Amino acid sequence: MLAVDTGVVEEWLSEFKTLPEASISSYAASLKDKTALISSLYNVIQEPQSELLEPVCHQLFEFYRSGEEQLLRFTLQFLPELMWCYLAVSASRDLQSSGCIEALLLGVYNLEIVDKEGHNKVLSFTIPSLSKPSVYHEPSSIGSMALTEGALSQHGLSRVVYSGPHPQREMLTAQNRFEVLTFLLLCYNAALSYMPAMSLQSLCQISSRICVCGYPRQQVRKYKGVNSRIPVSSEFMVQMLTGIYYAFYNGEWDLARKAMDDVLYRAQLELYPEPLLVANAIKASLPQGAMKSSKEGTRCIQVEITPTSSRISRNAVTSMSIRGHRWKRHEQPENGNDATELGNFIIPEISVTSVAGERTGNGEKSRALAENDVQHLQGVQETATEPRTDSKGMPEIRRQKSVRKMMEDGINSSGRVQF
Repeated sequence: MLAVDTGVVEEWLSEFKTLPEASISSYAASLKDKTALISSLYNVIQEPQSELLEPVCHQLFEFYRSGEEQLLRFTLQFLPELMWCYLAVSASRDLQSSGCIEALLLGVYNLEIVDKEGHNKVLSFTIPSLSKPSVYHEPSSIGSMALTEGALSQHGLSRVVYSGPHPQREMLTAQNRFEVLTFLLLCYNAALSYMPAMSLQSLCQISSRICVCGYPRQQVRKYKGVNSRIPVSSEFMVQMLTGIYYAFYNGEWDLARKAMDDVLYRAQLELYPEPLLVANAIKASLPQGAMKSSKEGTRCIQVEITPTSSRISRNAVTSMSIRGHRWKRHEQPENGNDATELGNFIIPEISVTSVAGERTGNGEKSRALAENDVQHLQGVQETATEPRTDSKGMPEIRRQKSVRKMMEDGINSSGRVQF
């Protein structure tokens, strides 16, 4: 550690102790612009044997418990580096040198799990419904959804996931280590939009180191220092991917791409379904070209929004247009000269374009009826002795069975039966 870094850190430690209460807000606002101080603090945290590590951890905890929002975010930006230092020391089984870091992590955890009154907090997360529009999608772009009874009953209902209450911890053990670290990383991700570029770089780097240490890929990455494997949980890897996804679109494309590949590599080795699903979804949604860093501000995820105007042509045949179309029987032709024979029938032509048309079979162009058809007509139909023709010249056709029954009953008149 350089002497310049030591001097900057010592000045920062003494400055806050002599600061009056009325100047805390202005002092907190000016801390984010002190890049030399932030870089020096990273150097102190990365050296577990440094004499300044313990007072720095104590000062960061005082910032966090002060209640000032900007001081709280100043401490949160060092959280990924503090986690890596703790896990690296734990892997080397040198727990004595990580006592101050463990105390800082436990202090932040115990402050976050309770509210201002000291009661345990229960965090709630609302899962968005695909039936309602959001900044990421519109229901019309997904396609038609079946309006079943079950779907209608679930429409408008939002699913809420709860986290907590979390128990207080007095020390970190192998059983509760990643439960605490996962919750701390969740608090860090909640303030991602306020984190500087150096903190996002630290997050990507420690994600890669945690996932590949002790595996063959460590030789490819050329990471030195820790050669033993660091156990991780599935939930912790999902929280790492959340921060990495944000880093993709905020100027850290290369580091985020490397970190995502390493997390996906470790998830495949551990066969964790949750990080595999999240990592592959992020990989599939990335643009083809690299997102360059922008000094003007953070980049946003580009989302294609379906326009409000309908893209369906007015002349297109849809289910609604067919459903509203009236199907009518076409009237028989006025010319009855060719329709006096029994072998000629009117063949209506049905069209969905509302263009009426009829095809009339005549004796010359129509094919003769088959013998079985003629026999069938002769068996089931008969013409009255004095056939009456209507105004169109069409003979009246009666069913033989119905006529016989009517004659037996003494009824001379019969109703018109049409096929």
